[in-house]
Amino acid sequence: MSAVTIIGAGSLAGAVGALARKAGAEIQVLARDGEKASTLAAELGGRGATLGADVTGEIVVLAVPYDAVAGILAQYGEALAGKILVDATNPVDFATFDDLVVPADSSAARLIQDAAPQARVVKAFNANFGATLATGVAGAQPTTVLVAGDDAEAKQAVTDLVVAAGLRAVDAGALKRARELEALAFLQITLAAAGKTPWTGGFSLVG
Repeated sequence: MSAVTIIGAGSLAGAVGALARKAGAEIQVLARDGEKASTLAAELGGRGATLGADVTGEIVVLAVPYDAVAGILAQYGEALAGKILVDATNPVDFATFDDLVVPADSSAARLIQDAAPQARVVKAFNANFGATLATGVAGAQPTTVLVAGDDAEAKQAVTDLVVAAGLRAVDAGALKRARELEALAFLQITLAAAGKTPWTGGFSLVG
């Protein structure tokens, strides 16, 4: 199994890291707060460092707020060339919970691919709350991770990671489908924020 670098030290980073551990991957955690990165990495049996340290994983997961991504891409630049860059972000306007902050005809994943053209961007994990990744269920249904990307090999590597961790993965198509995945996540987040659905639940894919 590939080595995985997780950028971020929040709940989603922990959930994705736990999946990577179950899949048998070597884990690196990078975060602006090096102490938090090291603490999470220790829980996952991996290594932690402050953001800016060399990336060791073939798969790099962006488990950070969307507004942090531009700085990360600028910081790492060509170091991401050839890497499988998993965009788990959601470009929600968290000030209003009323809109996305990317153009209506684009997506966070598309903008990330444009900013890091030599990376192989895959959209995944954004439509799952951390709790459903951790428990493996969304309500009464198994957790399904939707995966979109233009690089078939990169998409398969992420799919294999998810399946090896015991979850279901479904190919959602090309990277342009990230727009729909982000819209789906946006609806899910707004429903949970309004108390209409729990943060431990989410949409399920049946069949």
